[in-house]
Amino acid sequence: MSLRMYIRRGLEYVVKGVPIYQVNADVRVLSPSEMLAGRTAIVTGGTSGIGMEIAKALLGAGAEVVITGRHSQKVEDACAQIKKSTSTEKIHGIVLNNLKTDEFPARFDEILNAVSKNSIDILVNNAGLVGGDIRNCKEKEYEEILDTNLKGTFFLSQLVAKYMRDNEIKGNILNVGSSSCLRPAISAYTLSKWGIRALTLGLAKDLAPYGITVNGIAPGPTATPMLMKDGVKNNISFPANPIGRFARPEEIANMAVFLTSDMGRTIVGDMIYMTGGAGLITYDDVPYIF
Repeated sequence: MSLRMYIRRGLEYVVKGVPIYQVNADVRVLSPSEMLAGRTAIVTGGTSGIGMEIAKALLGAGAEVVITGRHSQKVEDACAQIKKSTSTEKIHGIVLNNLKTDEFPARFDEILNAVSKNSIDILVNNAGLVGGDIRNCKEKEYEEILDTNLKGTFFLSQLVAKYMRDNEIKGNILNVGSSSCLRPAISAYTLSKWGIRALTLGLAKDLAPYGITVNGIAPGPTATPMLMKDGVKNNISFPANPIGRFARPEEIANMAVFLTSDMGRTIVGDMIYMTGGAGLITYDDVPYIF
């Protein structure tokens, strides 16, 4: 924690009685298991951040995993990195852009041909863009964020849900939301995450009769390249969040394994808020100034 942050926390303690405490980032990850043995998953936006950690966690639980990304080199590099860190060959990469919904059927066929069982029973909708603040957002930026985060998720979920239904696959769809789906909406990103929350409920109601379980995870501020451009390895202090720090993507990934396993079958249409309190008990981590 920087000197400036110590001074701020000290003043908050004097004025408001807010305690000063050491931020502990000693995050536990799930041990290797067979919780998802025999399962095959797609993780969109799996080339970095939360998506990559979810892919690693699913692999660690015995699943075969396909990650997607917009750029072939980045997808290739991410697969190599995941293979190195997990010591498994059950990882595949496919170029898929959430903006190009007309290409989804062809890309999905590529995915089916790439995996060993020619079958998919887990979809993790993680791909997304941040931004679009109402103070300075342009129409093009607004459309790109909404189309990537919500439209792409809508139509990929439609495609995979029909595939699971028609093939009598009792699978899982997991949507990565955000603490933003609880906040007053002042950005395109926030609006898109409100939409993800609603879509999760609707899909869960539609698909439960077919044995397809739909849920969501809503991370709060998380130590990923999206939010921490200057690196995420050391200082993850974030005093504006009630827990005093950013979440680690590994923490989100742990929950993804549980929700897509048979242990999570009675959790239906839920959004699990892993926000550290952001959006639930405070909005102080986001400025509301027009």
